[in-house]
Amino acid sequence: MKQVKIWGSAALLFLVTTVLCGVVYTAVCTGVAQIFFPYQANGSIIEVDGTKYGSELVGQEFHDQDHMWGRLTNANVSAFTDDEGNPVMWYGPSNLSPASDDFAATVQARIDEIHAAHPEKGDEPIPSDLVTNSGSGFDPHISPAAAEYQVERLAKNTGKTPSEIRAIIEQCTEQPQFGVLGDARVNVLKVNLMLDGILQ
Repeated sequence: MKQVKIWGSAALLFLVTTVLCGVVYTAVCTGVAQIFFPYQANGSIIEVDGTKYGSELVGQEFHDQDHMWGRLTNANVSAFTDDEGNPVMWYGPSNLSPASDDFAATVQARIDEIHAAHPEKGDEPIPSDLVTNSGSGFDPHISPAAAEYQVERLAKNTGKTPSEIRAIIEQCTEQPQFGVLGDARVNVLKVNLMLDGILQ
């Protein structure tokens, strides 16, 4: 009889905890987020005139000459599909060891690509965030130094002046949290949407 009571109490505790933590807590957090932070709660999607261009929190790869390049990403569209058979993109870290040959080859390929796109830079050091992944594999930001490195190429290929490019970069630069946490960072997608005249 005593064991039955113990199991009954345990089952009741499990049920109450599940409802409180799995249902009530989740519903409250979701509701509060939707009320006070609807933009962030729904993915921080940049939408202009009904067209969604992506999340400002998820990096996209750009390789063309009239857009700013961000960090390397590990986007994969070959592993998963949706209900209609369309490829679904997913991201993840590379998990490559910095001492591995694969990592060295990836970095060298990126260095060669950047040198080819920026011949005016000569042997000027390339900011490291332009040739490496972030820890998450989909960081949407680069450093101000990495953005500055690309100014001349962007000016040449977009028809804008270097001053105009730098003004756009300045608009898309986020300062450290509370002025002290983290570093200044440039949102690549926002810069490119401004270069295209989509964002103002």
